[in-house]
Amino acid sequence: MKLNNIKYFQVAQGVWGMRIMFVNVYIIANRRGFPKGWVLVDAGVQGSAKRIIAFAEAVFGAGAKPSAIVLTHAHSDHTGALEDLLMHWDVPVYAHELEVPYLTGKSSYPPADPTVGEGIMSLMSVFFRKAPLDISRNLRVIDVNEGVPEIPEWKVIHTPGHTPGHISLFLPLNTTLVVGDAFVTTKPESAFYALNNIKKISGPPRYMTTNWEAAAQSVRTLADLQPRIAATGHGPVVRGRELQEALRNLADNFEKLAVPAGGRYAEQAAVADESGVTYVPPFHSTTKFKVVVGLLGALAGFAVTRSLVK
Repeated sequence: MKLNNIKYFQVAQGVWGMRIMFVNVYIIANRRGFPKGWVLVDAGVQGSAKRIIAFAEAVFGAGAKPSAIVLTHAHSDHTGALEDLLMHWDVPVYAHELEVPYLTGKSSYPPADPTVGEGIMSLMSVFFRKAPLDISRNLRVIDVNEGVPEIPEWKVIHTPGHTPGHISLFLPLNTTLVVGDAFVTTKPESAFYALNNIKKISGPPRYMTTNWEAAAQSVRTLADLQPRIAATGHGPVVRGRELQEALRNLADNFEKLAVPAGGRYAEQAAVADESGVTYVPPFHSTTKFKVVVGLLGALAGFAVTRSLVK
């Protein structure tokens, strides 16, 4: 669908999504209060606030304002526009208690791992925002058992691994999942796949996942729900038997299909608690990684030199 030059898509009844560069944001209507009550799920990349506001107004009309914002997790590509949005919409922001340190300025996430390979997005991960946000005034801790009051029909599922407090949202009525990055529907390490929205059921982005054992269990938990619709943080919506079979295959073969062969967190997880990160495994560079970084540096230097000559 396209309205006022804002392109968005319908996920299910009362659920809409919009793709911004390589990441998705979603709107979920409160089915008991539609069309008045709705929440925004995640907040996109930095600089996308105006597009997200326009998305909301395309769905609900001029001046539309969410009842709340729900974060699947606090990585920079899911919170990039959050501070700008809160200046426009002064609303509660819900997150799991284990995400609180990264939203109150208390802790940074563990460093990205650019050595996991599979594409240039892995290498680019070292440039993602590292500093935590501080939105303490708006922050509300999600009660996993009670859910988010603004969307009471949706279940909140703690799906750690990609981050300690990652959550997914599940609507039992039509078995719809909104899962952030617990699993994704493209190959997030590849710029070609991610930027072209090419479909591929995959594990969480390798370069930012810091606990692979927990990530595997989270995917198995979600596969057991047998969802008929999945809307993920990266990639297109996937439905029906295609989704169920691919997600079951990912769950059953997670270690082979999702876990990188090497890298900082492949064999030893980062450790975090309610206060933030408490342990990060040491970084071990590889010869291949050094060669690739050297080539990228040379290309960057060549580009700068050409621009100066011109």
